[in-house]
Amino acid sequence: MSSLPVRVGLLAYGAIGHEHNLAVQATEGLRLSAVCDTNPERVEAARQLAPDAAAFDDADTMLASGQLDLVVISTPPNSHAHWARRALERGVHVVLEKPMALSADECDDLMQLAASRQRLLVVYQNRRYDRDFVTLRSLLRSGAVGDLFQLDTFVGGYSRPCDYWHSNAEVSGGAIFDWGSHYLDQVLDLIPDPIDHVSGLNHKRKWHHATNADHAQVTVTFATGRQATFVNSDLAAARRPKYYALGTEGAIVGDWDPAAEPAVADLPAVLTVHREGTRPEPVDLLDVAPYGFHASLSAYLHHGTPMEVSTTGSRDVVAVMEAAERSARNNGRPEAVTLRGRPARLD
Repeated sequence: MSSLPVRVGLLAYGAIGHEHNLAVQATEGLRLSAVCDTNPERVEAARQLAPDAAAFDDADTMLASGQLDLVVISTPPNSHAHWARRALERGVHVVLEKPMALSADECDDLMQLAASRQRLLVVYQNRRYDRDFVTLRSLLRSGAVGDLFQLDTFVGGYSRPCDYWHSNAEVSGGAIFDWGSHYLDQVLDLIPDPIDHVSGLNHKRKWHHATNADHAQVTVTFATGRQATFVNSDLAAARRPKYYALGTEGAIVGDWDPAAEPAVADLPAVLTVHREGTRPEPVDLLDVAPYGFHASLSAYLHHGTPMEVSTTGSRDVVAVMEAAERSARNNGRPEAVTLRGRPARLD
């Protein structure tokens, strides 16, 4: 494999594009060579970190320029599949923002195309590298609370949703897709069992300027009897914990850090372990190297080192969210889901 830096292009340069730019600058083996945005001010913002990067205002022109080996696609979710397909057709490796696409069929088509062109297709599941999640996963895998059988996750509060595309279900996929692409990815990473069925509910009761649900819930029931829930709410005057994990020997609670109000999602949760007959035990969060995803990306492209994030895993997250939306349209009736990264049920 080549020892030359991987030439990276950024397609759309908002806040997440800036995060990728910082990561590329800090990661050995990657170099920002091009940036594309229809807003010239955003392009210039990117070039403040990478002054030698070529500037584009048309995505097709950038993809066909021959100036990049890999593109990071940070456009809104309803365009992910389109731009990933255009890049793969030109022989460019692809990193997609979450969710991978808005349907499992789109994901399957992209995966088939990437395989046929022998190009990488991977999703930026950055929440896999959060300190609170990494610590929670370590505790659960070490058996700190015995056998995990119930996992509840939550994000939100009581606030008016923004007027940006995140609140537009046609663009974002809806409230389940918007944050579920993070939290359900974590759920499926923590519980590798086959899934028996998925159910979902969406409430539209307050914020009528937006088309996303005001309150959304997904329940994943595994073939082993384990269960996990994910809730994304803009109607939660009292927040649930971010994580609530029950095991046969105790529980782990991830409370929102009050120091982060009102942007609690921007700081890691405060973890405590609870066991019968003892006081809650605070847990020090594990240290996590910055830009772990991008380091993994570089190691894969230069040395073939397997990445922690798998494309089939991200595809299966989309399949679960899609099943939850089908269920929500039928008042929460359970839906089967076809998975690629694990069997659908136990034999």
